[in-house]
Amino acid sequence: MQMSCPMPKLDYDIITLGHGSGGVLTNRLLNDSVFKLLSNDLLDKKHDGANFYLQGELAFTTDSFVVSPTFFPGGNIGELAINGTVNDVAMCGAIPKYLSLAFIIEEGLKMTEFWDILVSIKYAADEAGVQIVTGDTKVVEKGKGDKIFINTTGIGVMHPKANINAKRIKTGDKVFLNGNMAAHGMTIMSKREGLEFETDILSDTQNLNHLVADLLEQFGDKIHLFRDPTRGGVGTTLSEIAKDTKLGINIYEQYLPIERQVASACEMLGLDPLYVANEGLFMVFVDADIENDFLEVIQKHEKGKNAAMIGEVTEEHESKVVLHSKIGGKRVVNMLIGEQLPRIC
Repeated sequence: MQMSCPMPKLDYDIITLGHGSGGVLTNRLLNDSVFKLLSNDLLDKKHDGANFYLQGELAFTTDSFVVSPTFFPGGNIGELAINGTVNDVAMCGAIPKYLSLAFIIEEGLKMTEFWDILVSIKYAADEAGVQIVTGDTKVVEKGKGDKIFINTTGIGVMHPKANINAKRIKTGDKVFLNGNMAAHGMTIMSKREGLEFETDILSDTQNLNHLVADLLEQFGDKIHLFRDPTRGGVGTTLSEIAKDTKLGINIYEQYLPIERQVASACEMLGLDPLYVANEGLFMVFVDADIENDFLEVIQKHEKGKNAAMIGEVTEEHESKVVLHSKIGGKRVVNMLIGEQLPRIC
């Protein structure tokens, strides 16, 4: 459950161009909200950057978030930004430590909305165990943005047992998903289209770093690759890996985990769930000899309870992904051409 943080009493209700001027209004905005809510020893110094010590090999990533709508069932752009960046660091086999956070705000954004986004950011960062240590805020004219865009950068220390590299994938490796696919993309699309179902379809945005660290601790270099299938979905991500490794990948429709209502939404809108975006999902390639143990361990985690083995690596059909259907047919899964779902992250 998300933390409750009452918004402080302010003498302004919306964000104006003056809040991005670098003057008094900017100072008030940051001190009244960002610095107060996200306070930590590094951020409180209010430098142009952050100074800290890290030892060992590092992982470094950056991302931008422009999702529309800004608020959606199961989350909002704030926690999406934190979780997405944390997960990108984790996919490298690293333990996320520090994040930067930059806002591009359209004038007219309600302060209540900005506060709700900040609270979600605070909650997501605390849940992931990371600190936000530096950032930036800009305000653009009305009509030059879409409420708010967020840019983040993450840095972490490589897990000592990680050896994550697509070049380590080999014939016979098993491919797992840690949970149900297509939830985030269909949440966004259902919200836009006004679709109603028996229960709400919720975004799967969540941090995955703790689960990744536990799996690495137990299985070490038997894990060959993590990858999060965000934009382009599972199908595009698998196709990219097959092309990069020049190996074939078989996947099986009957094993693909997907919630019934998400599958129904895809069918109603004529969308292939293999190409729908995810935000709390990873694919992992592991040595075949740990298949059973790996599935048992990952399913014991809350964020892996719906995990499934969906396929394996093969020497057949080089550089191609082949889906084996429930009725015995086969089809090649190519990379997504064009944009299936606009503005999903």
